[in-house]
Amino acid sequence: MAGRNNHELKLLGTWPSPFVVRVRLALGLKGLSYEYVEQDIRDKSELLVVSNPVHKKVPVLIHGGKPVCESQIIVQYIDEAFPGAGASLLPSDPHERAVARFWATYIDDEFATKFRAMGEAKEEEEKDEAAAQVFAALETLEEAMKGKVFFGGDSAGYVDVALGGFLGWIKAAEALAGVAFLDGARTPLLAAWAARFSALEAAKEAIPSVERLREFHGAMHAAAATVAGN
Repeated sequence: MAGRNNHELKLLGTWPSPFVVRVRLALGLKGLSYEYVEQDIRDKSELLVVSNPVHKKVPVLIHGGKPVCESQIIVQYIDEAFPGAGASLLPSDPHERAVARFWATYIDDEFATKFRAMGEAKEEEEKDEAAAQVFAALETLEEAMKGKVFFGGDSAGYVDVALGGFLGWIKAAEALAGVAFLDGARTPLLAAWAARFSALEAAKEAIPSVERLREFHGAMHAAAATVAGN
């Protein structure tokens, strides 16, 4: 991947993971080159196990031989380790930085967990309940977008990366379920933000296509059905 000197950056990931996409977005926005190493979570590589011995999960960023784990921590690390590369992802003001971290944590706690629960729900009632919580979280984020071009201000930043990592799956879920999560009528600011963010070169390179995610989703469901039938 093209970009400025990276001092041996290597990213361990799985392409469908929104948390891996987050890191790829941050690296792209900072203009950093890196080696991407796709991982098989069913057969974890020795490099992944050694690099993240506690959780043994992706993403893991290896910088000069030293691993950094967890997507939010990795994005912060990238911003701090390469201050001269691209625009800062986190604000310089301590209070604004704290606010950005709050919203990124909110995205993980209130949106991502409910979005995943919706996809994993077996009963319609469970799906409906999780979907209602997803919409509630998006409406809260809609309020946070008021008066802004991006969550980070005039340019994409830390919170944009946090939510942007999920854009591919949000669009795929819309196509699969026939439900508009980023609705121009319900959350017009978020819908406009999603279009702006998706148009960024870093987003075009990092976010998987809806078609690819739908194929992956279908393959996973087929595999699960086969296992359940045995």
